[in-house]
Amino acid sequence: MKTKILILTAVVLLLVSCGTKKSVPATPATPVVTEAAKTTTLTPELAEGKNLYENSCARCHKLFDPKKFSQEDWKPILVKMQKKAKLDDTQMASISNYITSQL
Repeated sequence: MKTKILILTAVVLLLVSCGTKKSVPATPATPVVTEAAKTTTLTPELAEGKNLYENSCARCHKLFDPKKFSQEDWKPILVKMQKKAKLDDTQMASISNYITSQL
């Protein structure tokens, strides 16, 4: 009985190992864009706005990509969020300038 199980196991292993291999279709090479290439240099004011945006807004919800909304769409969002985040007008101006610079 053990011999039959061993033979059957060997035959199955042989069939599996000789089976066809699935090949990955060749895809055209896509250029790799590094994070350094995406990053633009920010002025100190814009860097402060980015910092405020990332730290103040991310406390309550996920951050949205600034390009997700138009400049007109951002205005009421920022006004509404200013009250909730308890930010003063100067801080909101920095955040608004940062978001506008990213559009």
